[in-house]
Amino acid sequence: MRARLCRVVKDPRRASFTRARLASTSAAKDQSKAYAASLLLPKTNFPLWSDPSKSEEPFRNKTCDKLYRWQAENATGPVYTLHDGPPYANGSLHMGHAMNKILKDIINRFQVLQGRRVDYIPGWDCHGLPIENKAIQGLKADLQTLAPGKIQAAAKRTAEREMEIQKSEFLQFGIMADWTKEGTYRTMDHNYEIRQLRIFREMVKQGLIYRHYRPVHWSPSSLSALAEAELVYRDDHQSRSVYVKFDVCSSDMSPALREAVQSVNGSNVKLLIWTTTPWTLPANMAIAVHVDLDYCLARPKETGEIYVIAQERLEPLRALTGELEVLATIRGSDLIGTTYDHLFRPSTSPSPRIIGAHYVSADSGTGLVHTAPAHGADDYSSFRALGQTSMPCPVDAQGHFTEEVVTLAKEKALGERLLGKFVLGAGTREVIDILKERGYLLAEQKIKHRYPYDWKTDKPIIVRATSQWFANLDKIKSVALSALANVKFHPESSRTRLESFIRERSEWCISRQRVWGVPIPALHDVQTDEATLTPESLDHIISVLEAKSTAHWWDGPVEDFLTPALRDSGRTFRKGTDTIDVWFDSGTSWSLLSNESTSDGPRTIADVCLEGSDQHRGWFQSLLLTAIGSAPEGKQIAPYKTLITHGFVLDQEGKKMSKSLGNVISPLTIINGGKDRKKEPAYGADVLRLWVATVEYGRDVSIGPTALAQAAESLRKIRNSARFMLGNIGGLSTQPIAVVQRENMGLADRYVMHQLYQLESLARAEYATFNFHRVVQALTTFANTTLSSLYLDISKDSLYADPTTSVERAAIVTVMNEALSTMTTVMAPILPHLAEEIAHVRKGDADPSEGLSVFTQPWRPVDEQWNDPQADHDMRLLLTVRSTVLELLEKARRSKNLRSSLEAEVEIVVPVNVSSDLSRLLREQQSFLKTLFIVSDVSIVPEAPHGDSTDLGWSFDDALEDVTTGATTEPLRIVVRPSQRQKCPRCWQWTRPEVDDLCGRCSTVVSS
Repeated sequence: MRARLCRVVKDPRRASFTRARLASTSAAKDQSKAYAASLLLPKTNFPLWSDPSKSEEPFRNKTCDKLYRWQAENATGPVYTLHDGPPYANGSLHMGHAMNKILKDIINRFQVLQGRRVDYIPGWDCHGLPIENKAIQGLKADLQTLAPGKIQAAAKRTAEREMEIQKSEFLQFGIMADWTKEGTYRTMDHNYEIRQLRIFREMVKQGLIYRHYRPVHWSPSSLSALAEAELVYRDDHQSRSVYVKFDVCSSDMSPALREAVQSVNGSNVKLLIWTTTPWTLPANMAIAVHVDLDYCLARPKETGEIYVIAQERLEPLRALTGELEVLATIRGSDLIGTTYDHLFRPSTSPSPRIIGAHYVSADSGTGLVHTAPAHGADDYSSFRALGQTSMPCPVDAQGHFTEEVVTLAKEKALGERLLGKFVLGAGTREVIDILKERGYLLAEQKIKHRYPYDWKTDKPIIVRATSQWFANLDKIKSVALSALANVKFHPESSRTRLESFIRERSEWCISRQRVWGVPIPALHDVQTDEATLTPESLDHIISVLEAKSTAHWWDGPVEDFLTPALRDSGRTFRKGTDTIDVWFDSGTSWSLLSNESTSDGPRTIADVCLEGSDQHRGWFQSLLLTAIGSAPEGKQIAPYKTLITHGFVLDQEGKKMSKSLGNVISPLTIINGGKDRKKEPAYGADVLRLWVATVEYGRDVSIGPTALAQAAESLRKIRNSARFMLGNIGGLSTQPIAVVQRENMGLADRYVMHQLYQLESLARAEYATFNFHRVVQALTTFANTTLSSLYLDISKDSLYADPTTSVERAAIVTVMNEALSTMTTVMAPILPHLAEEIAHVRKGDADPSEGLSVFTQPWRPVDEQWNDPQADHDMRLLLTVRSTVLELLEKARRSKNLRSSLEAEVEIVVPVNVSSDLSRLLREQQSFLKTLFIVSDVSIVPEAPHGDSTDLGWSFDDALEDVTTGATTEPLRIVVRPSQRQKCPRCWQWTRPEVDDLCGRCSTVVSS
């Protein structure tokens, strides 16, 4: 209920009274300097705020490398394995890296506090094109002249340099790990590569690996095949789409089509197709229709041509052709077998035909689909279903038309016009020009549509038929999906995303055309190109590579890799030149995990894997598929128990960070500051970590100056509360805490301990379920509201002015000691540097880098005795009254009749005939109320005051709202007025002086 505040009518005595009070205040102020030394003011060397490089750097090794090694040797609890998805060893770290590693570190640190031994091995993904390209650029030589060994050596040096840079940056985030080479893993390490090849061998043994010539996603910019997981789809890609007319061979129509054409006395029949990839037309081998669709013969008024199009596409096509006259209709099934002619079909070759295909629809285009099996998965499948094997592919690895396009052209000159041209550029333009010149082009439209790009180079890909190695996922994906049923997902919605990606995949193209990677150790017959890849051949090859390194595959003679049977076969072999997909590299990292014993024997499994949402189509899949694919039947399990997904980090406007937009925020700049410290201050690692813990990371999150300033302010407030408590508690080594038992504590003390119990219980539960933002909310609320705005504020009088023997003061110190200890534990996983600094100051160690980390002390739950709902209820009722009193005090200050709340006294009128929790509390806690309100006196009277007692004040007269229940209390009258007593020069309370103007308490303290 809104308080009704009113001012009592002015009294003529006010002016003289105010002058007297001000004179008393001035005299007390002059005297207070003499008593300052007798006050127990806070003393601590814990700074209010400092340069993060000074406050964090001294603790870095203690709380990172040293702590990880300590817990690995000393923790006695069960092993907790957080498996690190390896970042790519290229370039400085970005905000996504920071969020990822900090979230992992929070989890690990909480587990250390729970007494578990954390198994966390940071890794790096080291193979692949970007590193290879960077290495080649550094060599400054023609790629064609570089031997594989030279490229590999340069790439290895590049990867090692990049890893060292990234490692130094990860350390600045305060990541607890063994960052030595022995404590990390790298996909280019010899032992790692051999483990990977053994997993590959098991998948070969299971019959999952095969070689096939078929269309694949191909990146001209990477010169390599790509898996679906390596594609990024952009919605703003622009293509030149064309409507093309193919001439129906009048001598070879299907019977139904011939009959329809003859019934209308027609001729010059054209099959109308639409494509967004004109460059694939030279490889056309068929036109597909849907057998159940209705097609029609339609004639534009302006020409004598007759078009075959889907009935449902008539209206959309009229915008291109003008009015169309429908001459006849025919089912798609009746068109099959009809032949046609086009510019890229030599007269010596059989004419292409119309075929049926289930994927054809009338949703777009013409209802007839140009089919080039070398450039489309659906086209390929339809062609293979008809038993066709011929598949011309006139495009090379760089995306240029090859000599084959000349042999495909009806006229040699047409093919020569295309030869050597890039298909996504000049090649497309030339194809369209040829169609236009020869009368095959009906219309052209530029369209924006969704198109796949190479995720590494950010350039468009093509579909191109090549011979590649594949993993058969159809055989294992049902088992993989079943294994996921035992995995926990956070957030749970991410389960559907991962399952859908796995369900939609049938095969995995695992071969890449690079030299910087783990080789696919296949042996090819020089005469037939037949590949030999068997468990027996791999056993022999892996034993050779284990002894001599995988580089020997490129450098050593082929004879080293032949089994006796192959050596004696009389055949000549060459080594394959393909390498394994980098997703397979990182996907086999589960083989590093510690064994877990089960009834079926040991198995490798992680408690948690945590990565960005893009890894549903990447690492999360490759981990699962390689683990399932290489395991014996009946023992296939997911290599992780819990999968945690985080979103992407966007700028403060919600836009993707991009160098071109100039909105990139570097985590290192946040920590160390930018060139202009006013615009880009050095916040330190803990502010960055606090921001990460504050956001709901399961979705995309934004960061910018405002968010960082808010995180810094939250950290400052937590730090200020800790500093105040440190100043009053003192060091543990110099000032032992005199613990006060619960029965000797006041209501405020018990209330704060109850709130502390609630904080610790909530934090423990939310850390365990990865809801870190709730931990931060609870911690900041406790520090700012429960402590700073209430308990520490109302406790200052007792802390500063009471004697050291005071039970009240000792109770406050006991509470602060418990609060600081628990707060330090709760904040430690998120704010390790601040936690270490607090612990260092408490212990009084001279060197911050010496001694054991705060994490060596296990998480200590707050004792159940402090779970005190009654104290919570009672205190909240009194806080309802306090809120009204503070409003009255503020009115008095604004009217300049009070400068401090201690100059006031409060009178509360409680009706005699009312018995309630509030009236009971007010009477029971009367002596505590002046502390709660921070005034000099509070009196409880049974009826309304009479006469002069009501003047010179500010009053409230209404019911209050019980914040614990929402109900209203009985009506109360609260009067705030200036005290008519004298100000004590030591404690500044307005009391009746006893000795030398001092109040009774202060005179006792000073004289003792």
